[in-house]
Amino acid sequence: MVHRLIKKIFNTSSSNSKNEFVTIVSGLPRSGTSMMMKMLEAGGIPPMTDYQRAADIDNPKGYYEYERAKQLPQGNNEWLLEARGKTLKIISALLPYLPMICPYRIIFMERELQEVLASQRKMMVHRIEDHTNTVTDNEMTEHLQQHLYEVETWLRVNREHLSCLRMNYNAVLKQPDIHIKQLNRYLGGNLDLAGMISVIDPALYRNRSE
Repeated sequence: MVHRLIKKIFNTSSSNSKNEFVTIVSGLPRSGTSMMMKMLEAGGIPPMTDYQRAADIDNPKGYYEYERAKQLPQGNNEWLLEARGKTLKIISALLPYLPMICPYRIIFMERELQEVLASQRKMMVHRIEDHTNTVTDNEMTEHLQQHLYEVETWLRVNREHLSCLRMNYNAVLKQPDIHIKQLNRYLGGNLDLAGMISVIDPALYRNRSE
């Protein structure tokens, strides 16, 4: 019933309106999704966030999360109506739970896997979590590679409802002008490019691969 109602509302909206789209920023945890959310906010697209997760030493610029997104596996998705015309951060593991009831524009952040693992380990230390597990970096890398393959399959299967632009975190930091222009074209060409460049902080690139 809820899905039919949401679909009806989306179908009655103007197909030519840029506000019809939900712009999703996704990727593995620690892949640069928060940076991209901040860039898009500076570019002129408001983020959908509840600010419940405060900035900390691991993300001093903020996380830009929306807690209700974690309820997608339970079918709690009617709030997606409020995300039209905004950016929404959804980690890659939750993408398959997005209901195919509206068009999505997905910006998928990629990053060197060894840097992702190093950043995740550091975060666990900062949170005083138990990080003495028996999973090796090689095993975790294989797991992440398999997960990314599954995400790629999901994106391909659902391409009728979505488009996807991949943005490499490492490349954006090295050549922001080029990649921000590409991002601007993908999102319609109306972003504030100077504003987006101004929020990129190379000093936060702290877990570099050798």
